[in-house]
Amino acid sequence: MISEKMWELGTKSSVIREIFEYGKKRKAEIGADNVFDFSLGNPSIPAPQKVKEAYMKLISETDPVILHGYTSAAGDMGVREKIAEHIRNKFGCMADAANIYMTCGAAAALMATLRAVVNAGDEVVVLAPYFPEYTVFIESAGATQRTVKSREPDFQIDTDAFEAALNKKTKAVIINSPNNPTGAVLSEETIKNLSEILLKKQKEYGNEIYIIADEPYRELAYGAEVPYIPNYYDNTIVCYSYSKSLSLPGDRIGYVFVSPKTADAKNVFAAVCGAGRSLGYVCAPALAQLVVGECVDEVADISAYKENRDLLYNSLISYGYDAVKPEGAFYLFVKSPCRDATEFCERAKKYEILFVPSDSFGYEGYVRISYCVARETIEKSLPAFKALMEEYIGA
Repeated sequence: MISEKMWELGTKSSVIREIFEYGKKRKAEIGADNVFDFSLGNPSIPAPQKVKEAYMKLISETDPVILHGYTSAAGDMGVREKIAEHIRNKFGCMADAANIYMTCGAAAALMATLRAVVNAGDEVVVLAPYFPEYTVFIESAGATQRTVKSREPDFQIDTDAFEAALNKKTKAVIINSPNNPTGAVLSEETIKNLSEILLKKQKEYGNEIYIIADEPYRELAYGAEVPYIPNYYDNTIVCYSYSKSLSLPGDRIGYVFVSPKTADAKNVFAAVCGAGRSLGYVCAPALAQLVVGECVDEVADISAYKENRDLLYNSLISYGYDAVKPEGAFYLFVKSPCRDATEFCERAKKYEILFVPSDSFGYEGYVRISYCVARETIEKSLPAFKALMEEYIGA
């Protein structure tokens, strides 16, 4: 008898992926230029030139045994040292190679971290709206998810609701800033308040509560300061990915960083390594590791995302839409003009506009529009967006 839970996950895609696959089908039917697909957070800007140069140099000059062989289970030590140095220099935060575990992107980092710190019966707090796969990861780790709704309109943490959600079973809190799907950046004040609450609760309950900082969008901020959480809260584990910062989503490379200030940090890191082993995640791709080792200080040119944000946000507001102006990431969180966001998404398909209802992000009444697309796609879509809203305004 197969696992019913795994069968369910394998036969039903996420809503995001379902809409993306629908878009691929429509593009094949009517042409890609006629479909305005804002479903997937797939970076459209190229990787920095230094990334391309690093790949070419490594492939032409490096011993294939090193290039395509196994690294240490936790990752190449030289690469880990470069990442630790980057963290020290950029954030003024204590970091050492012995605290870095290389992973196949942020998803693997999150899974390994959750497996490392939670036990059956523990609870993990997530802040809605949130990336839908958190639920899958938390349940796979044997824990229970407890959801706290963020406050509107700025989508900062509702500290009263957050504190009320904590209890003796709380083991971790997942923080995602800049946020998917809202683009909100948690302020320094918010992070300080969060830290104070968690410190108080740790003392009250007599056990550690970890912040798991999911940071694939850290570098995608448009003027807003993104606080580095290990500088505010000791029990922090960072899950990072180069998918967005270097426009390398398909290369699947990232890392776990266990803050050395974490209580019993050495054993927490050992648990991350053990979780990676149990999941079969040891030894992230050697070539990708070596490339990021050469490019740790690089960031893709995100100016195109800011231009896309401004064009789309300003246009939709002028048409009568109500939206959250994002400070980071590359998503626009737009209020549905009708109560049912899924119904709104279905009506948008009539205009060949594809976006994702917020229900799948644990939040009702909004849609997520991913604007990491070619500018031409946005420009061509604007008449369709205007016509779509006119249906509701005229109703």
